[in-house]
Amino acid sequence: MKTKLLSTLTLLCVIVSFAQIKGTVTDDKNQPLPFVNIYLENTYTGTTSNEDGNYELNISEEKSYTVVFQYLGYKTVKKAVDIQSFPFTLDAVLTEEQVSLNEVVINSEENPANIIIRAAIAKRKENLEKINSYKADFYSRGLIRIKDAPKKILGEEIEIDGLDSTRSGVIYLSETVSKLEFLRPNKLKEKILASKVSGDSKGFSFNNAIDVEFDLYENTIELGNQIISPIANNAFGYYRYKLEGVFYDDRGNLINKIKATPKRENDPVFEGYIYIVEDQWTIYAAELDITGTKAKLLGVDKITITQNYSFSENDQIWAKISQNIDFKYGLFGIKGDGRFTAVFSNYEFNPGLTRNDFSREIVSFAAEANKKDSTFWNLTRPVPLTTEEFTDYIKKDSIQLVKDSKVYKDSVDTVRNKFKLGDIIGGYTFNNTHENWRAGITSPIEAISFNTVQGWNGNIGAFYTKGFNDYERYLSIGGNINYGFSDDRLRGTLYATYKFNNKSRPYLTVSGGVTTQQFNSSQPISKLMNTAFSMFSEQNFMKIYENSFAQVSYSNELFNGFRINTSLGYQKRQALFNTTDQAWYPQDDREYTSNNPIDDTAYGIAPFATHNIVKFAVDARINFAQNYLSYPDGKYNIPSRKYPTLNIGYEKGFASTIDDYNFDQVKIRVSQGLNIADKGRFDYNIKAGKFFNGDDIAFVDYQHFNGNQTQIGAGSYLNVFNNLPYYAASTNDSYLEMHAEHDFNGFLLGKVPLLKKLNFNLVVGAHALATPDNKPYQEYTIGLDNIGWGKFRFLRLDYVRSYQSGFQSDAILFGLKFF
Repeated sequence: MKTKLLSTLTLLCVIVSFAQIKGTVTDDKNQPLPFVNIYLENTYTGTTSNEDGNYELNISEEKSYTVVFQYLGYKTVKKAVDIQSFPFTLDAVLTEEQVSLNEVVINSEENPANIIIRAAIAKRKENLEKINSYKADFYSRGLIRIKDAPKKILGEEIEIDGLDSTRSGVIYLSETVSKLEFLRPNKLKEKILASKVSGDSKGFSFNNAIDVEFDLYENTIELGNQIISPIANNAFGYYRYKLEGVFYDDRGNLINKIKATPKRENDPVFEGYIYIVEDQWTIYAAELDITGTKAKLLGVDKITITQNYSFSENDQIWAKISQNIDFKYGLFGIKGDGRFTAVFSNYEFNPGLTRNDFSREIVSFAAEANKKDSTFWNLTRPVPLTTEEFTDYIKKDSIQLVKDSKVYKDSVDTVRNKFKLGDIIGGYTFNNTHENWRAGITSPIEAISFNTVQGWNGNIGAFYTKGFNDYERYLSIGGNINYGFSDDRLRGTLYATYKFNNKSRPYLTVSGGVTTQQFNSSQPISKLMNTAFSMFSEQNFMKIYENSFAQVSYSNELFNGFRINTSLGYQKRQALFNTTDQAWYPQDDREYTSNNPIDDTAYGIAPFATHNIVKFAVDARINFAQNYLSYPDGKYNIPSRKYPTLNIGYEKGFASTIDDYNFDQVKIRVSQGLNIADKGRFDYNIKAGKFFNGDDIAFVDYQHFNGNQTQIGAGSYLNVFNNLPYYAASTNDSYLEMHAEHDFNGFLLGKVPLLKKLNFNLVVGAHALATPDNKPYQEYTIGLDNIGWGKFRFLRLDYVRSYQSGFQSDAILFGLKFF
């Protein structure tokens, strides 16, 4: 207790000693005003008040200044001060702004708000391009709270640090101080000078400028979904506007307060206020709300973005100086709120930056960025800590000293490692946190499945993982045992994987054993789905063979955007046959098909001869124009949406005990997802390949395509033909496979009366397959996505129609999607 009190008093003394201009901003009723913009007149040197109304303006030169206090809804206050010494206390009292329509001449023929918004839209691009480039200081603080957290979810206990007796408290608090460089249209570079995470002295904040770069002058803002700006070129198709009133700022500019409301309930648009400067038609400020449903952010209830701009007579530019992102969330009984505060200061506009000044590295860290002491933060932090934040730092920093001790880690592990009844279903893991290793076994119950070759069969697996340097490197060893009750066969596999670093993420894996595999290695039907269709409708879609193998594989990012995956392995492949016809509901007009994917009626006939073969494969994945974040503990890639991802592969089978089974294959894949402004998202996936010397190869090595005979879809439909039998088009020659899908994301259905209230999305798709041995196959789909209730919208329904030398068939597809 003495130590904590002494630490608190020491930190308070440091805060008082190093504050420069500091004070409290209140209203005329003596209530603190949070997030007031405080800056030096005619500059971009400034800060904002915290939730308690306190502020600190860090300046070092003793001279005369004019300090401006600006807050939406209140009259701007200017205070001239002559500073002889620091710290200097300067409080301010703000009074409410009288927003009125007295200054506005109402034209009965047209809404005055529409006239203002049209002028702002006409000047949008010009105002956007006024700042071609800039350099600036950037500060960000993130705070996330949780309220009344449940003790258990689905029977599992929830452990969350930082909660009080009511299971409420701060679960995340972090700050960054950065230097920014920006070049239009999309070049951004951030050098993080300091990073602080409450309760983690080794941690690095993820509060980056790129995540809060919301420019309302752009037509759309990416916030989960593509959100239409209130001054986008097509904004009148989405918003209604009302002029709430006008007022004058401290320079005599007439500011129009305009309320923007959605025309339709579920369109991806904001609701709130945008403030436009008369004659200049620039943004003065914005207060905009959006629901998590519109933003397509599961669990989020509401997001509020508040932006404030300041004008510099020297630069003749209105620039954003502060931004707050407030949010509320709730899911599975967990609810809370949070805020991300950003302050931009010390702008240098159009400093002559060129594309040569930028690389693909968009975030980097200065040396020892997470080692800055309290003196640095108190001198640098532009927004003072609230009492809640200050207390959280003190509490969690003290707790961390305890949590890093071996005694504490061992005590936590003792509780966590107790075997519970639920571990029979979910598996059991033993942790040794102090030594950075864990080991466990998987559940034998969870992995039980059925197929007509093995009958009912179960797996039990075991693993051991040892981490080095906080798991930036690790070694993982494991294995699996499978027993089939019908074929009375025990099979097993072993593996060992080593990850070398967290930058290029090289992995080396050695594996081997005996296992059953689907002929299509993409596993087009899951064990669960095959079990259900077998037991309930006597349909065995899964076709498997036995593979005895030993393999080594390696993957690494050789340079930014270029990753290579290689493997070399020996395989002994053997055909398998049905051993059971068990079903819970046998069908009088149906019986199980054979395990031969070439011929459903070929019972007891092998689709290939037993043989040994050596296989080599190499695949290169190229993400063009890939940006990345360079954190001290790892590299985090951000693939470009402007260019497609390209995969080029080569596979060779050689040294087979059957000469005809040797082969070569080359393949290529191009895929991309594009946001089409407010029109939704378009995705495509194109694959092509060619076999050489493959005329008589084993059916195992054919190119198989993901079919679907269940009329139940899952995940993405960009790699599957949902009305094609699983092995109907397999080939050992050349092939071309194409998938495309467009999700209108409410663009069409959101405009249809009654339907728009359901918040469904219209999705259309086209799929095609061409091989030399078959007529071209096409499949077309139209469906509804985002079906469900409230936040839980995981369902999708599609109508599928297929053609091959004319109409083939149609089907209704029920889909389940998780985001």
